[in-house]
Amino acid sequence: MRLASISVDLDSLPHYCRIHGLPESLLDARARALVHAVAVPRFMALLAAVGVPGTFFAIGEDLEADANAAAGMRAAHAAGIEVASHSHAHDYALTRRGPAAILDDLQRADAAILAATGVRPEGFRAPGYTLNADLYAATEALGYRYGSSAFPATPYYAAKAAVMGALALAGRPSRSVLDTPRVLLAPRVPYRPDPARPYQRGSGSVVELPMAVTPGLRFPFIGTFATTLPLGTLRAAWRMCRGDAFFNFELHGVDVLDGSDGIPGELVRQQRDLRVSAAKKLERLREIFGWLRAECDVVTLRDASGRLSATL
Repeated sequence: MRLASISVDLDSLPHYCRIHGLPESLLDARARALVHAVAVPRFMALLAAVGVPGTFFAIGEDLEADANAAAGMRAAHAAGIEVASHSHAHDYALTRRGPAAILDDLQRADAAILAATGVRPEGFRAPGYTLNADLYAATEALGYRYGSSAFPATPYYAAKAAVMGALALAGRPSRSVLDTPRVLLAPRVPYRPDPARPYQRGSGSVVELPMAVTPGLRFPFIGTFATTLPLGTLRAAWRMCRGDAFFNFELHGVDVLDGSDGIPGELVRQQRDLRVSAAKKLERLREIFGWLRAECDVVTLRDASGRLSATL
């Protein structure tokens, strides 16, 4: 049976303000904690209801700053959900910081996750999906089993470039970073990277598990699109990926939130998927999770990497 994994990046709302060039002062204390306080329990309940495991990518500084967030990750780990690293500070420019700073960031994230769950993370996803040789070297040095940062999605890359350009012209530049176009040529299936050029195949020790994109156009199958596009479009994309041995479905905490949860209107206007009700999003995700469960063996990314690594 094919393998599939469901992962959730727990980016808190300040990171969305940074993406959209909005001041973080828009957010009160409740809004800053919303992803861990509201989205995490919703995802845990959804995964349990469908009967599948998942992987949460946690940001180290969020766990250090919020005892409730750390307790949530402890509960997730106890429920069988893998807690992996999404870096310490979620610095979109992490790949530009140099080897020492990169290694320090990942070590701090590891320490925060270990303190919260009692287990050191075995997987890593880069902020903004941006990977380079220095960052890959740090994942090897820390002995991660896998990375899941490559996102070779042509439509996503083009849309991101357009939005960043529009924000710059509007005088509120995004703090996000546009990756090298070489990512668009990265394999769309699991592979061992070349440590010097991690978007190419090689013999690196840390297996890369790219996020799901379709063959050909490389249309992204991620939470933002899964909760907003017509169901027929998603079914077509899902059918196109049926020849793949592994399907990596990536989501974010905001994929189960909406404006009524206490998100400032300025951010809702910029992050259009927040205009879709959380109830409708959860209904859609329950259906897609059901597709995965019916046709695949749904496992954590850690377990997927273990089962796939010998074949790469």
